[in-house]
Amino acid sequence: MAKAAFVGFGEVNTPIEIIKEKCKNAAESLKKEGLDLVEVYPVTDDYEERDIKKALDALDGKKFDSLIVCIAGWIPTHAVVKVCEHYREKPMILWGLCGWIEDGRIVTTADQAGTTAIRKTFFDLGYTFKYVYDIIGLPSKTDKVASFCRAAEAAAKLRHARCGMAGYRDMNLYGTQADGPSLKRVIGPEIETFEMLEIEQRFNKITDDEKQAVIDNAISKWKFLKEAKPESLQKAAGYYLAVKAICDERGYETISLKDVDGMKKLLGFPPAPIFMLLADEAGLCTIPENDCLGNVTQLMVKYLTNQAAPYLEFYEFFEHSVLAGVPDYVPAAVTDGDVTVMPAAFGELSEGILNVSKVKGGELTMCRLTWVDGEYYMHMIKGNGKTPPKWEEAGWTQPAPQLPGLEIELDDVEAFAQNVMCQHYIISYGDNTELVEDLCSILGIEIIR
Repeated sequence: MAKAAFVGFGEVNTPIEIIKEKCKNAAESLKKEGLDLVEVYPVTDDYEERDIKKALDALDGKKFDSLIVCIAGWIPTHAVVKVCEHYREKPMILWGLCGWIEDGRIVTTADQAGTTAIRKTFFDLGYTFKYVYDIIGLPSKTDKVASFCRAAEAAAKLRHARCGMAGYRDMNLYGTQADGPSLKRVIGPEIETFEMLEIEQRFNKITDDEKQAVIDNAISKWKFLKEAKPESLQKAAGYYLAVKAICDERGYETISLKDVDGMKKLLGFPPAPIFMLLADEAGLCTIPENDCLGNVTQLMVKYLTNQAAPYLEFYEFFEHSVLAGVPDYVPAAVTDGDVTVMPAAFGELSEGILNVSKVKGGELTMCRLTWVDGEYYMHMIKGNGKTPPKWEEAGWTQPAPQLPGLEIELDDVEAFAQNVMCQHYIISYGDNTELVEDLCSILGIEIIR
């Protein structure tokens, strides 16, 4: 539950019971949206400023990620600022409630007189805030308030997040790199690299019994289209335990491995089953090929939606859709039906355990964080995923596997293609654009559509 402070304001000459009731109803509606609130209301502009002191005392020492400034009636700006200035570093919601209809007439406490007096002041003071207002006869904007509070919680988590990176710059790719200082300054996560040698050293210390436990308790859940070699299962289990131990010790919430030039080339083992176990059993965000900003995008999406935030990459563009899939694995959370695998080899690479599961379709939000000359941007687009036609990537042993993927219908493929930022995009289910917009607004990141 996102934690927020809720402070309700109303002018000292407005009937106090009206202000109390409006604030109470507003707070209760936010709790139904899943927010955990520190509540203080009503705060008036009383001459002795007793209410302001009451509010500051109530908030002192409390932990929250955002401040909901609920305007239940006209309030002189100074009374609001004297509270908000103590929390100017917090993202804020300026929320104006509204009046009501009584005996055929509008009754108002001048809520929007209050918000319109305050909005520019907040802007001038440099606050990070979102302004929403209710309208008589329409549903309250509690969903928008809750969205911003969840985004504020995500921003707070990102500030101290840690991403694990085994190796760096797989295949000497350019678009998967990151600039550490600007990433820390703007968004917060640390990308910490470690050597693949450490994985191998830990792997060599894992016992056969420990590997067998993973095979029995996790890998046995998979549906195998063909029997895999016992040594492949042992390697998958052992390398999973080795990487998981590193992530547990260092608090990594995401992980990427040097894939083609690392696991496959040096260790002779394609890492698809390792990623599957890390995602499904350890609950980590995973992406191959040392994709730094891909990992960070996953964290952003996971914090906002509580979804697995898997990656897909693009294989073909069509007139009204794109073919997006993966050459290795998808998390169980996005699998439609059984987690299905098979042994297979690609080109000159060693045989591994390949995920060939069907991917869930439906409404999707696709995101990619990118960096240009020290400035961060988020490319975001909505689409609709459906089962793709039968397809294969040339180079797999025949009969070629049906790789996991979706045909994603877009409103404007050309606009998407001309703004595409990388081969890897992070997907979430449903329309999550407002959540992403709120987070990017808090972080000062421009959105590209």
